[in-house]
Amino acid sequence: MINTKKGQEEMMGFGLIIILVSVILLVFLGLTLSVSQKDTVESYEVESFIQASLQYTTTCKDYLEYLSVQKLIFDCKNGRMCVEGGSACEVLEKTLSGIIEESWKIEGDRPIKGYNLRIYSDGTEMFVLNKGNLTGNSKGAMQDFSRGGSLIEIYFSAYY
Repeated sequence: MINTKKGQEEMMGFGLIIILVSVILLVFLGLTLSVSQKDTVESYEVESFIQASLQYTTTCKDYLEYLSVQKLIFDCKNGRMCVEGGSACEVLEKTLSGIIEESWKIEGDRPIKGYNLRIYSDGTEMFVLNKGNLTGNSKGAMQDFSRGGSLIEIYFSAYY
């Protein structure tokens, strides 16, 4: 009879240890999952952003269609005007500012602290857009394309 009570006590102690370890693991897991907010930018995000931005349809129209950002860059380089009025460069700046403002929000305690967009045409700086704190930590990407012998290079960096 004494041996059975001793066995029951050991089983109860073992059960309490299992419950205690399970509770600690659940608390640790809960804290880990709740603090999983991303605090850095990945290179593929910046590359994808540039690719998507180039395909965005703007409010600038030539005689046939509304132009993508990529086509609008060439029209800006060549000093063209939109059919609705306004220069291609004005529409390009407004469009890119809007896209970046919505995609890379920097206010408050967000992980992104600033950004820098530069567009070069045949090695000459054509367009620059900066905002926020350009810290020492950044992820960036570059995209180039050409048309009619003109080379366009786009550099975008997100600072965190």
